[in-house]
Amino acid sequence: QVQLVESGGGSVQPGGSLRLSCAAPGYAIRRNLLGWFRQAPGKEREGVAAIYADQLTYYADSVKGRFTISQDNTTYTVYLQMNSLKPEDTAMYYCAASEFGRPFVAADYRHWGQGTQVTVSS
Repeated sequence: QVQLVESGGGSVQPGGSLRLSCAAPGYAIRRNLLGWFRQAPGKEREGVAAIYADQLTYYADSVKGRFTISQDNTTYTVYLQMNSLKPEDTAMYYCAASEFGRPFVAADYRHWGQGTQVTVSS
């Protein structure tokens, strides 16, 4: 299992933007599926966005039109651009990778990061 490393979290006012990054330092993991999940206190972990190697993307209804997932295959980095952030987007955000699987099924992912906190508050 490879440890992924997220970065880019922080505090922002409603309507603001953040860009999360996720990489596997020193190791190019074989993965066909990359995803971002989030978990707010007292809530279950939920899938936010996912991207397959063929660039097919999936988004949760709650973030469609506001979040964009992308990947850089030269650096094995996946990004989550988050715009028009809302207080309900506040959560710990995790990236995950897998050789195969369903986009929003956490159990299908093999590699996980430790998470990065996103707080949206005025």
